[in-house]
Amino acid sequence: VSVSATRQSEQQLRSELLHVYHQIISMLTQASINRIFERRKNFDLRRLLFGSEKVLDGLLDVMDSDPSFMLSAVQCLPLPSSSRDALSHILQKAVTPNLVFSFLIASNRLVSVVQEKTVLEDARLKPSDLHLLCNLIRASSAFQAGEIWTPICLPLFNHDCYFYAYVAYLDPPECTVCLVLLSTDKEAFYAVAECKRKIEEAFASQNALQWVANTQFYYVDDIGVANLKHFLYKPSKVLDHHRQLPQFTCPEMEVAYRSQEERIHLLDLYRNMHNRIQSTSRPLKLIYHSTGKETLLAWVTSKFEIFTCFTPLVTKKSAISELTKLLRWIKKEEDRLFICHLPKYSITYRPTHKLLFHFHVLYGKFCGL
Repeated sequence: VSVSATRQSEQQLRSELLHVYHQIISMLTQASINRIFERRKNFDLRRLLFGSEKVLDGLLDVMDSDPSFMLSAVQCLPLPSSSRDALSHILQKAVTPNLVFSFLIASNRLVSVVQEKTVLEDARLKPSDLHLLCNLIRASSAFQAGEIWTPICLPLFNHDCYFYAYVAYLDPPECTVCLVLLSTDKEAFYAVAECKRKIEEAFASQNALQWVANTQFYYVDDIGVANLKHFLYKPSKVLDHHRQLPQFTCPEMEVAYRSQEERIHLLDLYRNMHNRIQSTSRPLKLIYHSTGKETLLAWVTSKFEIFTCFTPLVTKKSAISELTKLLRWIKKEEDRLFICHLPKYSITYRPTHKLLFHFHVLYGKFCGL
């Protein structure tokens, strides 16, 4: 059951409930829950969820102020493409049998992701799975204590099986840059830890952590668009990588939206626009909406969707003109704002595992159920 004081639609509230459900699945797997209730229909699942309250509470809190969930996309750390490619290359070189994904996350934003190339297209990584993984790491201080090896299910990737996640921060005690390595082998801790050691050595030799530490976040004043206060931009079909892993970008919040209440207020306005744009009964392509404090313009095309917030007295004609300037700036900065391709690597599986390059065989064998 979901009760909200915001202007969210029923569909949006259902989506949030689904994220909570998937977070529970990420800790237990669908197969194990089904098996439990087949044996005991009156089983109290809270017994298995004891201790996970911070994870679920954290998810509810972040959904209030993070547009990632509404847009079904991930936000990347702004980084020069040459630096991002170099970081990805380091991750590609540090692999071991049965390693499937390697993530580098900084300030709760995705820096780089590489994957084993035999991962099939119909089982590709979904933004929701990354949201749940990041929330799990963010909600528990235990991950800052050292190397953690824990089972985790990615529900939209495969809701019946566990991955085994190796999580370690690369910059203690600040703990802002996090390495996450996902394996299908529950006995692979030491092999995966060796991958982390190689990554740390390569980072140290190239001073790579400084590239992340020196990241230049951007504000609306850096863009040079008159009367702009904030925006959300999600490319749809500009390049193939956006279909592989949907992404979005937005500037850092200015003074007017720095408090939690103001951030929620702005996101509430975006949610209302998003709901009207995505309406199944009467979908819209362009919405101009003025309030007492701001003017909003939402525009959806086959190539992108954008939600903009301007000062209150901007006319529709002026807002569209300024939005065109914003789109030109985003296009120019695209390589810095987005991951432009998903690097892949190839590894040789241990012969004793008798693995075939097929999703159900590859992951079903290691579900641990």
